[in-house]
Amino acid sequence: MKRLSELLKNTAVETLVGDPETPVGALTYDSRTAAADACFFAIRGTQCDGHDFISAAVARGAAVVVCERIPEQPDAAATYVQVADSAAAMADMAAAFYDHPSRELKLVGITGTNGKTTTATLLFDLVRAMGYRAGLISTVVYRIEERCIDATHTTPDPIRLNAMLREMADQGCEFCFMECSSHAIVQQRTRGLRFAGGVFSNITHDHLDYHKTFAEYIRAKKLFFDALGKEAFALTNADDRNGRVMVQNTAAAIRTYSLRTTADFHCRIVEMHLDGMLLRLDGREVWVGLVGRFNACNLLAVYGTAVLLGLDREEVLRILSTLRSVSGRFEIVRAENGTTAIVDYAHTPDALENVLRTVEELRKPSQQLLVVCGCGGDRDRTKRPEMAAIAVKYASTAIFTSDNPRHENPETILDEMIAGVDPSARYLRIADRAEAIRTAAMLARPGDAILIAGKGHETYQIIGDERHHFDDREQIRKAFAQFA
Repeated sequence: MKRLSELLKNTAVETLVGDPETPVGALTYDSRTAAADACFFAIRGTQCDGHDFISAAVARGAAVVVCERIPEQPDAAATYVQVADSAAAMADMAAAFYDHPSRELKLVGITGTNGKTTTATLLFDLVRAMGYRAGLISTVVYRIEERCIDATHTTPDPIRLNAMLREMADQGCEFCFMECSSHAIVQQRTRGLRFAGGVFSNITHDHLDYHKTFAEYIRAKKLFFDALGKEAFALTNADDRNGRVMVQNTAAAIRTYSLRTTADFHCRIVEMHLDGMLLRLDGREVWVGLVGRFNACNLLAVYGTAVLLGLDREEVLRILSTLRSVSGRFEIVRAENGTTAIVDYAHTPDALENVLRTVEELRKPSQQLLVVCGCGGDRDRTKRPEMAAIAVKYASTAIFTSDNPRHENPETILDEMIAGVDPSARYLRIADRAEAIRTAAMLARPGDAILIAGKGHETYQIIGDERHHFDDREQIRKAFAQFA
């Protein structure tokens, strides 16, 4: 239980109606979960406005309401706090409510279009293998040491986020590695946190359904580095043309990593095979169990981050050689006849091209490459024809199918994808994803390769508002068994 006045120490208050010493026992932005002693935050969202639910929250017992406009007839049972930005206030007050747990951890944020999950997860695995206690906040899962929590968002809301950070700190975790999505940064979810460092992976076209323009998407990512303190580090990818843009206004100590040019941390691929790569990293050779130029870049970011956190370089290199691929990221499923399926989360043009380029480098001229991919509904439509064009560029045969159609007609999504494809290209359109995967397995000859892209680790398919169980890995194993 905290006094309201304690929670407001770092929050600019425009008007306060009621008792500033009101006890607060819980925080919520969902009026349905408001209860006695709760502080309700009225947040303006893309779908609805929390101000419309203030009376419902108070009726359920909320003792404090934080809002951008106080109702004309405020209920005497509650204290009202007017602020300029309810989302910002929620982040600041959540950090205060949980006694600023980020200050007790070495918190590292990873942002960019691709590679966030792999980098964050490998860092988590690395430090734990070195004997440290750690937490992870990622697209795939939230982890507090051994405890796994279902991930609902890449970066959760500030209340849930600070609650998990508090649990990490209380359990003796020294590190936490967190993906920071562009949505989360703009929506102030990372506000009020103290970061030991930030990592920029890369930026390509994505989420334009939300940000509207690529320039605005870049600005969203840059805001994260603008907010870093001078005691933090900012590790940026020198191979991305926007890598320098990200850190041009940061107060943090800037460091760079690169596969192509001079940088603070450098790496090159010596050899690459389907089961791993030999890297020359920081002047030392190390064999790693991940594949692809994009993964060499991710591993370099992991190495650079670990060194900047003060970990021993030689021990870090030793542990790197033991790390394995993250779930649904270039995950290999083999058939008895030698056919290899690769399941990958690639759902942006750049990610898809990176994976396909890697497969192209590894496959023999006699091997066919079948590519199964789709695009999500209710998301950035501009990438649909581009994704399809990339698929047919590399594939012997491309099969276009559903991803998570959500509220869109799958056939309409396929129409928009195929608009980017040369009519002479070899492709099929099969809206049913299970059937598309089965068809790829049927067409594959012994020794061929199949890339199933877009969903990776996901174990569901969203159709309308419902999640249906669906796992690409299960589907390809079932198909391989059928055609064995």
